[in-house]
Amino acid sequence: MPHADTALLPDSIKTKTQFWDYVHFQLQYLLEGQRFWVSNLSNAAALIFNSLLAFEKHFGSSERAVNWAGFYISAEFFPTPRVSKESPLPKEQLLLGPFCGKPACQFVQVGPDNARGVCAAAFVKRETVLVPDVEAYPGHIACDGETKSEIVCPLLLEQDGKVTALGVLDLDCLALNGFEEEDREGLEKIAKLVVSSSDW
Repeated sequence: MPHADTALLPDSIKTKTQFWDYVHFQLQYLLEGQRFWVSNLSNAAALIFNSLLAFEKHFGSSERAVNWAGFYISAEFFPTPRVSKESPLPKEQLLLGPFCGKPACQFVQVGPDNARGVCAAAFVKRETVLVPDVEAYPGHIACDGETKSEIVCPLLLEQDGKVTALGVLDLDCLALNGFEEEDREGLEKIAKLVVSSSDW
């Protein structure tokens, strides 16, 4: 199957639970044989974004569209320069990773004294944050003024009894109350998949 076809949705997909299970299944196929996180997160973002556009029953491309889907990754996990002059990686920041949508904020502060916004909250608390109305969320960072709701899942690596926060998976929606518990459950499974399928 051509890789692009993984974003095509069968007519049998009606519910959000079915949708996220299908995306998870397709993503397993895309990630097979690849362990580099930049490549895996790139395909994950593209699959999620384009699958949501095709899911007209709940999202689609109109007023309920997901207008941004992607990742922010802790700066410590970014590769260092190999050829050009090395610059120090910033501390206590999430850096913009692979995504689909309009241009986004380059970084998110996550230090104890300057953490702000939904992505920072999910990363610091290590739990999914579902925001029905971003305008009502204290400290919301508006990368796109059209966004009305948001959901952010942390990427958590569990290894040798230790849990390491790697970054976050972030989705924005043009509609208020764009995301529900079914979306949380589906996205948390996808977050686990991309973490376990990649080397950090």
